[in-house]
Amino acid sequence: MNIYFSGIGGVGIGPLAEIAKDAGYSVVGSDVEKSLMTDYLRAKNIEVRVGEQDGLYLTEQNEKNPIDWFVYTSATPADNPELLLANKLGIKTAKRDELISYVIKDKNLKLIAIAGTHGKTTTTGMLIWALKEIGIPVSYSIGTTINFGPSGHYDPKSEYFIYECDEFDKNFLHFNPYISLLTSVDYDHPDTYPTKAEYKSAFRQFIYQSNLAILWQKDADYLDSRYSNAWSLQEDEALSIELPGQHNRRNGTLVLKALERLEIGENLDNRHALELFPGTDRRFEKLSDNLYSDYGHHPVEIAATLQMARELSDNVVLVYQPHQNIRQHEIKDEYTNQFELAESVYWLPTYLSREDPNLEILTPEQLTKNITNNESVHIAKLDDELWSMIQDAILNNKLVLCMGAGSIDGWLRARLVA
Repeated sequence: MNIYFSGIGGVGIGPLAEIAKDAGYSVVGSDVEKSLMTDYLRAKNIEVRVGEQDGLYLTEQNEKNPIDWFVYTSATPADNPELLLANKLGIKTAKRDELISYVIKDKNLKLIAIAGTHGKTTTTGMLIWALKEIGIPVSYSIGTTINFGPSGHYDPKSEYFIYECDEFDKNFLHFNPYISLLTSVDYDHPDTYPTKAEYKSAFRQFIYQSNLAILWQKDADYLDSRYSNAWSLQEDEALSIELPGQHNRRNGTLVLKALERLEIGENLDNRHALELFPGTDRRFEKLSDNLYSDYGHHPVEIAATLQMARELSDNVVLVYQPHQNIRQHEIKDEYTNQFELAESVYWLPTYLSREDPNLEILTPEQLTKNITNNESVHIAKLDDELWSMIQDAILNNKLVLCMGAGSIDGWLRARLVA
């Protein structure tokens, strides 16, 4: 099968291209800009064209070797020339999750899917790591970079495919998992689910489509899920795992329960393997002494990550960049007591992405008005003054936690190498 990946340098599409290549499919792709991912894929002998996506390269490749699938991301605009041309040529077009589903079925793999509003990336990493540590061949796809393998991998000896299964754009409903793990569920992605009822309904459908779903009882109650294929864990079933952060220990429990149900490894060996987990990028990632970067951008994630930070330091400074104005309209009233474990909070303007132009842009002042420790909140910008504050806090042996899914991480890394 010949597959063309549009936007092949992306964090979601790039690893999928590598999986497809490893699985024996013919792979080519394009992207508008050169990146570490395009360089990496070229080193894997994947042909990549960088530059304007005007359709000429797609035409050239289709004439050389007819393309069976054209794979693109949810961010691809409807008027993208390559997408328009693929439709005109009658090439099957699909987003990444549809192709992943195809690969899983084609290679007769059992899907272990990790879903949830919070914690799915780290939990996916935990499961991949544990299986590797106990010597089980594994194929997988995870939505970040990891230091113990590529972001996407296909092993022909594997029985299982581990997948971070995202609810955005209803992607996770393309799958029928052998086992699904639900880490934590709270309303999110209002651009896909205009109401909480629709969000909950999608998760219930995902559970229904799973052969077995493992989740916490509080999430089953939130979803009003009473399916016979759901294994709902009580709070006293959380295992004592030597991992930092209550949420990591809870998610680690889900991983160990899945391995137990699959009858993989010995429980004690699995726990020891999990306790060596090195973490994933952008999830409480240590950038330098006392400086951490985290992708979290929801009140529940903020509270959980601050709790973990306080296990390491009594003096935590939080720099927070909200993500998406449309999301802030939905969660603005939820910003209340989640920040109390931070001695200071530096609040940045919202990072704008996939916005409704008719919505008022909420200001930091509007978003912070209900925060219980409001006297600790400072309005800030990504500038020299903020960087100076971060340096001073570090020098005073305070832990600085920078959170957000937008530009804050790139800004931090650029400052560190400047």
